[in-house]
Amino acid sequence: MLREERDGSTAILTLDNPARRNALSAPMRRSLGAALERIQADPAVSVIVLTGANGAFCSGGDLAGMDVGSLAAGRERFRESYAMVRLLAKGAKPAIAAVEGWCAGAGVGLALCCDSVVAAQGARFMLPFVKVGLIPDFGLFHTLPLRVGAGRARQMMLYGEAVDAIRAEQIGLADQLVPTGTALAAALERAGQLAALAPQSLAFIRHRLAEGLDAALDWERETQSALYLTGDHVEGRTAFLEKRPPCFKGS
Repeated sequence: MLREERDGSTAILTLDNPARRNALSAPMRRSLGAALERIQADPAVSVIVLTGANGAFCSGGDLAGMDVGSLAAGRERFRESYAMVRLLAKGAKPAIAAVEGWCAGAGVGLALCCDSVVAAQGARFMLPFVKVGLIPDFGLFHTLPLRVGAGRARQMMLYGEAVDAIRAEQIGLADQLVPTGTALAAALERAGQLAALAPQSLAFIRHRLAEGLDAALDWERETQSALYLTGDHVEGRTAFLEKRPPCFKGS
């Protein structure tokens, strides 16, 4: 579910689960975490480009496999996932997200852990967490307000409405807008620019800009682990899988 390639000193990581629009299943999260750990230790790699296969970036967490039965299980799920998030957001190697098609939920979290977001004109961004009884995670309480401002972040989190690529660039959610089908090529061009710069300077800049991320991740982990056990999340997840509107009761 993850392809790893090299383009010179750039490592290209492609989320590859087309049947579920590259949803972050447990195997994919583990593969991505292991790849990021290898890459961070590889002196031959200067930059990471993260993208998705078959015209989609990532549809978020895989609800079909999101069966968490206890607080301990929820915390363990996030221990693994957030080790991956920290490697992407705080590691020494700069990262660029190449977004085609849907980028939703935790997929937005992954994209915003990157230093630049290159979006194709057909890209769509959405945070549908409230529709399944959850809160945004993958560091979004830190990264999203820094990019779009507190007011716009609030609207995206509360309403869960889709944002198209043009609007995403206007509000700072995306950094570069390119024709559909060219996001990866444009991201690789930007990666080449970063690869020519002083790596230690880039690493220090990334580390400083990530200050505050750990506190957000800790809060998200505890809150989301509790929400997994609520009746509203069970209803939201069931409704999603049954393709019907949810009926929340605040339980």
